[in-house]
Amino acid sequence: MSAEQTSFSDVPTLLVKIFGKDRPGITAGLFDTLAAYSVDVVDIEQVVTRGRMVLCALVTAPPRALEGDLRATVHSWAESIKMQAEIISGLGDNRPRGLGRSLVTVLGHPLTAEATAAIAAKIAKAGGNIDRIFRLAKYPVTAVEFAVSGVETEPLRTALVTDAGKLGVDVAVVAAGLHRRAQRLVVMDVDSTLIQDEVIELFAAHAGCEDEVAEVTSAAMRGELDFEQSLHARVALLEGLDASVVDKVRSEVRLTPGARTLIRTLKRLGFQVGVVSGGFTQVTDDLQDRLGLDFAQANTLEIVDGKLTGRVTGEIVDRAGKARLLRRFAAEAGVPLSQTVAIGDGANDLDMLNAAGLGVAFNAKPVVREAAHTAVNVPFLDTVLYLLGVTREEVEAADAHEED
Repeated sequence: MSAEQTSFSDVPTLLVKIFGKDRPGITAGLFDTLAAYSVDVVDIEQVVTRGRMVLCALVTAPPRALEGDLRATVHSWAESIKMQAEIISGLGDNRPRGLGRSLVTVLGHPLTAEATAAIAAKIAKAGGNIDRIFRLAKYPVTAVEFAVSGVETEPLRTALVTDAGKLGVDVAVVAAGLHRRAQRLVVMDVDSTLIQDEVIELFAAHAGCEDEVAEVTSAAMRGELDFEQSLHARVALLEGLDASVVDKVRSEVRLTPGARTLIRTLKRLGFQVGVVSGGFTQVTDDLQDRLGLDFAQANTLEIVDGKLTGRVTGEIVDRAGKARLLRRFAAEAGVPLSQTVAIGDGANDLDMLNAAGLGVAFNAKPVVREAAHTAVNVPFLDTVLYLLGVTREEVEAADAHEED
């Protein structure tokens, strides 16, 4: 059939809206009723909220002599099932969406009416139109997705992300399109991202120099110190520590809430998952085994005669090194950088976040939140799934399938 034959731009149409208590068979009943008038379907949309349904059907209008009968029949059918009907005459299909299409994900804990109003107003002020709103999750946060057209992604992101923190929400803005779910490699920082701890501070607690190490770590994460110099300075304080402490530190590591769910779900969706860390392979190797990670790279503490020497060996994983490893992992996975996701919290993650197709600042320092593509400031790592369009229901369905 030709494009001219399938176009409804100049054809009289009817918007048939049915609303009321949801139950099985309503959609079938409506279209069975309409079928008697040989109308064609142009568009359909249905929404169910707390058991109340709104079903909209845009159909070609029947011959003028039959339109009154169609209206009466639809209203009678709706009344018979205790629903309400509204029928509006018009011409053609929905108006075309404006150029520039983006998906705006809003995370709230809770998501207030005030914040929602402010986000919607900012979208309108930026020149965008909200085409559709869809809830992705109701816990551990409320996550909703706005499909927006009429404004390019970058200016929309600038308009929405700037004041999101003041509204008590996180806002992510990504370009709409198939590439969103085609992102097939996720690479995470470890300390304060995948896990709740700073590994070197766990080692330092056993060496009795926790305060000194924590002070240097904080300065490095704020970008005030060169990472490699700070790494050597902190590791030097561990000289003489017995190697048996490695097992103790591994047992003390606490995964970030949602970390297992994030990794498990990504793997089921066909993603490859890796970690890069300014910490130590003595911990990341264990995490790789426990979590089934595809890639892992970190610094290595030198151990001689059962003691830590206060030095690291091999290639240093610093800010530039993390971005380099992201590229290496992507090449090994056969995934273009545009289809990668990077997650981190510190200044030494910035190059990696900027190199990835989507860089997510997770409970990050201010300098990182400002530079990353988007930021998540709730303490649940699996909320990153919502930025990829994965719903809570899909996560739970995958978990249930695994248990069967």
